Amino acid sequence: MHREQVDVVVVGAGVIGLAVARALAMAGRSVLILERHGHLGEENSSRNSEVIHAGIYYPQESQKALLCVRGKHLLYEFCKSRHVAHSRCGKIIVATSGAQLDALSAVHDKAFNNGVRDLTPLSQENIRVIEPEIYGIEALLSPSTGIVDSHGLMVAYLAEAEDNGAALICHSQVTKGEVTANGVDLLVESGGEEMLLECRLVVNSAGLNAGRLADRVDGLAETGRQSIHYARGNYFVPAGPNPKFSRLIYPVPEKGGLGVHVTIDLGGQVRFGPNVEWLPDTGHDPSFAVNEAEIDRFETAIASYWPRVRDVGLRPGYAGIRPKLLPEGAGDGDFVIQGEAETGTAHWINLFGIESPGLTASLAISEVVEGLATPSA
Repeated sequence: MHREQVDVVVVGAGVIGLAVARALAMAGRSVLILERHGHLGEENSSRNSEVIHAGIYYPQESQKALLCVRGKHLLYEFCKSRHVAHSRCGKIIVATSGAQLDALSAVHDKAFNNGVRDLTPLSQENIRVIEPEIYGIEALLSPSTGIVDSHGLMVAYLAEAEDNGAALICHSQVTKGEVTANGVDLLVESGGEEMLLECRLVVNSAGLNAGRLADRVDGLAETGRQSIHYARGNYFVPAGPNPKFSRLIYPVPEKGGLGVHVTIDLGGQVRFGPNVEWLPDTGHDPSFAVNEAEIDRFETAIASYWPRVRDVGLRPGYAGIRPKLLPEGAGDGDFVIQGEAETGTAHWINLFGIESPGLTASLAISEVVEGLATPSA
């Protein structure tokens, strides 16, 4: 068996793992990135809305709120300086009935408390002027919401990591680990062979698999383990002509998510979603297949603010999976970033429950991880 001593191993080459690898490599650490799939970002990092969130919805002082607002500014600066395709297109949050106005007002107050001070109220007439096909009685305009080429972003993160000495190895699965006095030993299947990596520091950025990865490691404190629950988000696209929306369109948030909303990619393609579909825990990887049975519910939800969906119709797009820390009905969890106090060792850092707005917060999350990665580890 091949044995090698390494400084830092980051497990998972999604947008978070790559941002972390970049930060640690730029800080002078020698970084190896392990990815179980054949390419970077094959799971949620390539199956989301590609939205740069403003920081509107999250509880005040939560990790999601703080890291989203910080990450938004960092991300826009990064994309501009590294020429990553993006657009500060803005979005509107639409109330379609009087019963939703209190909830819309609560969104404004929550955003204000999070430091998002650029929301602008829109009347029904204002909505028609800027998005003629959208129905709403009142709305909020968020000018600092945007979209980004998520693949281009990951490539840029990896390029900077590699420029600073990091390396990515795909088709590499961690099968077992053990905390030692000086670090963590990882048993890894890579390219059909086994190797033992003696690591000074491991960052668990395995996304959907982060809970299972921690469970494979002997010597972690119980507080460094976490059950992950899966909630699929289905996306559908117009079956007919692509509507010409200028901005993202969001309904008033619903329990468990932000509601079936309209996003557009940088090519102008409209996408509807995601919804929240809780999946049973089977002990296996969840399916990314679109649940086509959701199409009627989608049309009903979308018709409340875009009535023409009934004429245009929908067809399946793609699906992503949210790694939830709380089960269905238990509320929304926060990001969990664990260092020595929780894992019981300075040589292991956990990233649990990094769902939306994880992409937006990726650079801010990497700052937190860099702060936890003490030189002795």
